[in-house]
Amino acid sequence: MKNDKTAPSVETQQEAMRIAKATQKPGQTKEQTKLIAQGIEKGIAQYKKQQKERKRQADKALKKQKRAKQQTHQEAVNEPQPTSVEKSKSRQDMLPWALLVVSWIGFISYVAI
Repeated sequence: MKNDKTAPSVETQQEAMRIAKATQKPGQTKEQTKLIAQGIEKGIAQYKKQQKERKRQADKALKKQKRAKQQTHQEAVNEPQPTSVEKSKSRQDMLPWALLVVSWIGFISYVAI
């Protein structure tokens, strides 16, 4: 994890100071209030980083989902349709069985007569 030493924005500093002053205890020195404000700034910065990372992860998941959906759609479009050659081949696979059945029926009818 990187250790960013960039200063927080002015709005964040003002917000942190406002919160620190609002929670200030009687007898608290300015230095203590300033330290509290710095802690709040760090918390705000950490929260923003977490939200940015969550958004990035959500975007990655969304892109991955879209890519997978598009790929399955593309595969469905590119899937070869059965041709007449394949259909005739399935009929040819049935031909030996049909001949076997017909020959047994003929044999049984010959013997029965």
